[in-house]
Amino acid sequence: MDIPFLIGLVGAIILVMGAAYPVKPVKHPTKSIKNWLFAIGAVCMFIYALLGYLDGGPIFFLILQILVAVSTVLMMLDTPDKVDVPILGISGLVLIIWSLTLFEGTNTVFFVIGLVGIALGYALKPGSIQRNLSLTLGSALIAIFSYIEKDAIFFWLNTFFALFSAYYVIKLMLTAKHPKKKAA
Repeated sequence: MDIPFLIGLVGAIILVMGAAYPVKPVKHPTKSIKNWLFAIGAVCMFIYALLGYLDGGPIFFLILQILVAVSTVLMMLDTPDKVDVPILGISGLVLIIWSLTLFEGTNTVFFVIGLVGIALGYALKPGSIQRNLSLTLGSALIAIFSYIEKDAIFFWLNTFFALFSAYYVIKLMLTAKHPKKKAA
């Protein structure tokens, strides 16, 4: 087993643990174990993507991890959604335009749209339906791209991430429909 693969595997496992970790209310994002799992996993995946790119792999995974890093910083700084969304939306738009200049087929567009979904998901309010829906859709598109590119680490990471995020979407929707009654 080579070092880049091991780093990617560890990063993917940490990120999946973060996706599976229950949402717990905290006063600040830096006090959340879930957010720290996301941040540490993102660093590992950045290293994996960088090493992959330096070894001749696609640049798209590196771009993904750069945007995830920006999203993670915004999440940990607890910037308001009205700041996060424009920053990440503009960044995503620039990436879409850039990807069209690198156009390697329709899978490139799937990648960039998935990238924007993941980035917005990282930055939106923790525990919200919007955040988990964005993470679900973005991860599913990145999983499709990863399958096409034959990158098992990113494929399984994003498949599991999409499943866990979808679970939280359903759980949050059910909670919203049937809130617990307060004891008198």
